[in-house]
Amino acid sequence: MTYFTTIESPIDELVLLSEGDAISCLHMTEGKIKMEIATAWKRDDKLPVFKSVREQLKSYFAGALKEFDVPLQLNGTEFQVRVWNELCNIPFGTTINYGQLASRVGNPNAQRAVGLANGKNPIAVIVPCHRVIGANGTLTGYSGGLCRKEILLDLEQGKTSVKQLVLLSN
Repeated sequence: MTYFTTIESPIDELVLLSEGDAISCLHMTEGKIKMEIATAWKRDDKLPVFKSVREQLKSYFAGALKEFDVPLQLNGTEFQVRVWNELCNIPFGTTINYGQLASRVGNPNAQRAVGLANGKNPIAVIVPCHRVIGANGTLTGYSGGLCRKEILLDLEQGKTSVKQLVLLSN
């Protein structure tokens, strides 16, 4: 059974999915790819893993949490999962480019494949695909939209406060 809940956040309403003990998806309801609730999913706002994610996201957006500690269920190809796991090793407040990420997963020439895997990250924010930028330092590709990517990076780098985030989201 797939369970879901929604969480209000300064960047958008977030949809979380779980099959019980781990998060399998965190997606924004708006952006390039809109998330719609499937009729087969069951709403459960009290699932313990959802409670933990809700609390940690609140701390993250307040600028108090720098590393998430929730169980993840990453569903993808072996390569995608390797890329997503490596994303979790990018420190809070820093960025790397696609070439650096390709090198970190053991294939420096796989920048395009890394970019595609990054774009299919099923757990936004917690698996920080927003920390990957273009080689020239520009913001590139983000399923939540580049404006949200910029907001997340600014928050992590101390350029935006939670009060400013609330204003930006209205």
